[in-house]
Amino acid sequence: MQCKHFGSCGSCSLYAVEYAAQLAKKEERVRGLLAPFYEEKLAVFDSPQSHYRARAEFRIWHEGEVCHYAMGNITKDGAVNISECPKVIEPIQKRMWKLLEAINASPEVLKKKLFAVEFLATTTDECLITMLYHRKLDEVWSEEAKQLETALMCKVMGRSRKQKVVLSGEYVTEKLPIDGRVVTYVEYESGFTQPNPAVNIKMIEWAIAQAKKTGGGDLLEAYCGLGNFTLPLSHYYDKVLATEISKRSIHAALQNCQLNGVENITFTRMASEEMTEALQGVRSFERLKGIDLTQYDFTTVLVDPPRAGLDEGTTALIADMEHIIYISCNPDTLARDLETLCKTHEVLDAAIFDQFPHTEHIESGVFLKKR
Repeated sequence: MQCKHFGSCGSCSLYAVEYAAQLAKKEERVRGLLAPFYEEKLAVFDSPQSHYRARAEFRIWHEGEVCHYAMGNITKDGAVNISECPKVIEPIQKRMWKLLEAINASPEVLKKKLFAVEFLATTTDECLITMLYHRKLDEVWSEEAKQLETALMCKVMGRSRKQKVVLSGEYVTEKLPIDGRVVTYVEYESGFTQPNPAVNIKMIEWAIAQAKKTGGGDLLEAYCGLGNFTLPLSHYYDKVLATEISKRSIHAALQNCQLNGVENITFTRMASEEMTEALQGVRSFERLKGIDLTQYDFTTVLVDPPRAGLDEGTTALIADMEHIIYISCNPDTLARDLETLCKTHEVLDAAIFDQFPHTEHIESGVFLKKR
């Protein structure tokens, strides 16, 4: 990928390194962290080198009468105006500059006190644009935003302090080909979604390859989000119990189950620590009313924790599972957690997934079996 803002925009910190060398550097780092636990070769899943991000947020920088898109600069002490961003997928690319033209042509409505724009798009050319303001939005704004929806063939939302204006919808619908099936995902504006659809497919299919080794039974999943892994993996287990703390994500997950005709998943809104307490019989929860935990025969657990890694309770809980599929967005905390998990389990497979090309960020995964 080439970009005229390499070296000034802080979004792509590895701009001076060839992509193959970026991957090699990431592989070397993770291999070093996993060396005490895994000696085999890592599977490496690369990314398209440009037009790979389906989520993007840009500041709006006002200079006199003109607005620009802006990003934090590479020295992290200010911002830089941008006139291109080749990392966003085509559905964003083809709309973002037309949107900026419309903003600059509407100084009293669209431009007034606008400070940021967020894009959420799909591989099927749906796009949701959220415009963020330091002012209350009125009917005049709504009418002009509706015209934007028609002109850009997308959905437009407005947000300001304690205000959310939804015109024609607040989600997009993604369809991804995964392991011979097309999986449909409703993705909400305020919910978490994987940013790189191409690598997300590879990551899910790697997890499915591990699931196929487990021999079925029931699956427990923590940090399930909107069901990104849950839905595809549900075909390889009898029953699935999946937990997530975000109310919006659980709402999306339930919709996604219905859209995909999946009936063997139970979603519950609980923190992973709470599910640990419930499964260990420490506490009972009203949110588990009607769910008989004794009817589950969990053979596998899938965890996809935040950057902080697993909490102590969850680590202790999954130590009893026959198989663990651990997806990590921070290889340092993954290595830390493996120090405990490998007292009871051994790592049979490991991989890295380059969700964020041209940056230091690394997603990785390990598959463990009880000793």
